[in-house]
Amino acid sequence: MYRFHRSPLLLLVLLLALSTLACAISGGAADGENAVATPDQQALVAQAVATITAQLPAVATATTGQPPISTDLESDLVALYERINPSVVHIFVYDEAGNQLGTGTGFVYDDQGHIITNNHVVSSAARLEVAFPGGERRTAETIGTDIDSDLGVIRVVEPPPGVLPIPLGDSDSVRVGQFVVAIGNPFGEAGSLSLGIVSGLGRTLTSDRIAQGGGRYSLPQVIQTDAAINPGNSGGPLLNLAGEVIGVNSAISTSTGTNSGVGFSIPVNAVRRVVPALVATGEYHYTYMGVRMSELDLATQEALGLPQVAGAYMTEVTPGAPAATAGLRGSGISDLGELLPGGDLIIAADGRPINNPDDLISFLVFQTEVGQTISLTIIRDGQQIDVPLTLGQRP
Repeated sequence: MYRFHRSPLLLLVLLLALSTLACAISGGAADGENAVATPDQQALVAQAVATITAQLPAVATATTGQPPISTDLESDLVALYERINPSVVHIFVYDEAGNQLGTGTGFVYDDQGHIITNNHVVSSAARLEVAFPGGERRTAETIGTDIDSDLGVIRVVEPPPGVLPIPLGDSDSVRVGQFVVAIGNPFGEAGSLSLGIVSGLGRTLTSDRIAQGGGRYSLPQVIQTDAAINPGNSGGPLLNLAGEVIGVNSAISTSTGTNSGVGFSIPVNAVRRVVPALVATGEYHYTYMGVRMSELDLATQEALGLPQVAGAYMTEVTPGAPAATAGLRGSGISDLGELLPGGDLIIAADGRPINNPDDLISFLVFQTEVGQTISLTIIRDGQQIDVPLTLGQRP
């Protein structure tokens, strides 16, 4: 129900309107005359109240483009927790000697017992044990892991009755400022809920794996949140208020090892691509160009004689890689660490604008498959040309 105390301005408008109407109705009353409204006048007042009240939600919708915000967030959170928490599990990790190495969080993915968590939670496990909020415990096996996205899938043979998969949302629809909820097991405190907002989008998560030739790959479109995430939350769901998973909590930025208001969550659209492959084959294959790229600033653009700053500037092309086969050119880097001229500037991929290297990485991770041929629009020697490139498999 829409509550007037949440919109005092609209309440004031209503009161003024009613006052005006009342004055108009009683305007003929003289000294000593009874100004009590007649039944017809009372009907007019009631009709005015109903009309104005009915229009209040419509005003909010027209202004914001969204339905009015719920007036009972507390009840929504209680209901969300009671519905979702039974499917959020506590993962205990043991070594070969039976010593506990640590704990983490996971959540139920399907009715076959598959549970999503982080790669870094389970990658070193010799044995896994899963505790459900209802008190049941199950042994689990690792089905597949992906170090570059920090996602992992484990499986219990027989989930407890009534434990349901948590629905997946769409991370492309996430907006900065929206409320989010994290459920997990920080410091071993099982079933903890924290509330926050989406603080930023388009962050990157660096892989723990060193790439061939040096450097590291990164996962794009990572969600930043101020919802409290601490050791033990890893692998747990980041949820919207509809109870849909929009991310998998993975990392925090901190100098103390505890929450500092900057947490990072793997976007659920990466889950949608990676996890089905982990369930089916135990691994996921990313597409590969074989380049190193740099973002430009205005001073570098001017020094290199490029017509624009937006794009992904090629600094190195790996010999024999798909980019080399396609004829892309890297600039190289001087002994002082400065970019040299002569590199290709990629400004679009299959018609999608590329404003920086992260845009190209996002395109490759979320829009392409191994073996697919894409069209890169590049600026080379002051000319704009299109170059076809057949993607390989990331080594």
